[in-house]
Amino acid sequence: MKVVILAGGFGTRLSEETVNIPKPMVRIGDKPILWHIMKTYAHYGFNEFIICLGYKGYVIKEYFANYFLHNSDVSIDIKNNSIEVHNNTAEPWKVTLVETGQNTMTGGRVKRIEPYTKGMPFMLTYGDGVADIDISNLVEFHKTNKKLLTVTAHKPQGKFGSLQIGENSEVLSFTEKPAGDGMWINAGFFICQPEVFSYLKEGDSTVFERAPLENIASEGNMVAYKHSGFWKPMDTLRDNIELNAMWNANKAPWMVW
Repeated sequence: MKVVILAGGFGTRLSEETVNIPKPMVRIGDKPILWHIMKTYAHYGFNEFIICLGYKGYVIKEYFANYFLHNSDVSIDIKNNSIEVHNNTAEPWKVTLVETGQNTMTGGRVKRIEPYTKGMPFMLTYGDGVADIDISNLVEFHKTNKKLLTVTAHKPQGKFGSLQIGENSEVLSFTEKPAGDGMWINAGFFICQPEVFSYLKEGDSTVFERAPLENIASEGNMVAYKHSGFWKPMDTLRDNIELNAMWNANKAPWMVW
């Protein structure tokens, strides 16, 4: 089963980092968040990827085309135009990089990569979120339920501390980042049957999370894989700083490999 990763958005809420590079190339430690996501899937044996490119997609192309240069020691013989790679750190990945349009919406990007899935079920996720999801369990859950689409659901924490205030403005209790409003949210990490492509009817303007998912759900063809472990999107600079702090402290929950 191939893994499709949406990596074409503008990343405007992380503009401090995305002026020159696409959001999936913003780094956690010394590697792009895209690499971290791919390592999670690869840990469970899924090594074939289709990456949907858009904004500054050439940066992602360059990274994989020159993966050896980015991740290994090399000796370059300028006279003979040859490169010797030392301490080879290549991954066993096959990566298909597809230009899906600068302004294409999420569903439109998925529709454009249909030929590369060859009529087979595929996994799909966003290129800006990491999690400690057991992909093997997710796949087994999807197979057992036999629906057109499985979405990973997560209950996020609140973003701010919660205060209980009594009379005379006395703080009776304080809870840092309590549970959110109790709603399950879309955390990505989908598994899709090929029939999902038939719901992507509006071309490049199709927003995957609107009519397609709404219609699939209303027909009873969607099931949620509830993930109660770690999940975090990298939407803002604050998120990037928090993820880097976890990584640098060797306390990155998503590092299952």
